[in-house]
Amino acid sequence: MTHSESRCTQPAVPNGIIDLPGTYGRPWKLYNHLIRQIPEHLTVRDYALGVRWSYVQADCGTGVAWTMRGGSPRASRPDLRGLPLRAVAELAKSWCFEEATLGMAALNAFYNQRERLEALGAVFEEKQSEDGSRVTDVFDRFLPRMRDRNVVVVGHFPRIERLGEHANLTVLERAVRHEADLPDPACEYALPEADFAFITGVSLTNKTAPRLLDLARDASTVMVGPSVTMSSFLHRWGVDLLAGSVVRDPERLSFIVRNGTGKLFDEALATVTLAAPAPASVKG
Repeated sequence: MTHSESRCTQPAVPNGIIDLPGTYGRPWKLYNHLIRQIPEHLTVRDYALGVRWSYVQADCGTGVAWTMRGGSPRASRPDLRGLPLRAVAELAKSWCFEEATLGMAALNAFYNQRERLEALGAVFEEKQSEDGSRVTDVFDRFLPRMRDRNVVVVGHFPRIERLGEHANLTVLERAVRHEADLPDPACEYALPEADFAFITGVSLTNKTAPRLLDLARDASTVMVGPSVTMSSFLHRWGVDLLAGSVVRDPERLSFIVRNGTGKLFDEALATVTLAAPAPASVKG
């Protein structure tokens, strides 16, 4: 996939509040475009960097992201409350992954809002089983099309092994803990051969998303997980389906993040999918 300059035509500039030198040129155009769409008047009201999940709450709503550790050390720990949401979203470009987590949650506080997504034709999962759990997930949706096809999943999702009963499955994982997983550098070899690619939203946090999407340009590509930024701009980067989340109970989310107990999806989040326009969805 060749990402033309037309995909990010206006130059990004420092905001004077949270600035990350060296992140305003062409390599950062995906992030800078997402950040630049956030209105300047929106303010961060609350946030939390949790053990597993983190959130940012702003005037427009609440966004969540998986808490990623590692990368560069945190240079400082300023209070982000009262800062412009757009400025906090700049942290998505930080190589300190804890800061980047908060930056992604800030982006999701703007993009992952029900009213905004309904206007784009997104589909929300409301139906649940008797025990409150999700009936299906996005992988089930593709099973009929996967038979004997090459399927690459970036990130070891729960119950992902079941796809191997239907397809030639490759799972890429940064911290390999399962016998059948491959370390993530194998993406350079596996993704170009994929018919279907499922890429974790955490790849936006660790900055591997642009390269992964480039490698998967010939596959039907799904970006999946609560951390996914539900922006249609990602369709222009080769994502055929965005499968992410919206916060339906901010108070419960805050409790779960701060206390490390509770069921995130069953109690605080709703799943949502947003498909690319039909002409962009015919690959594979």
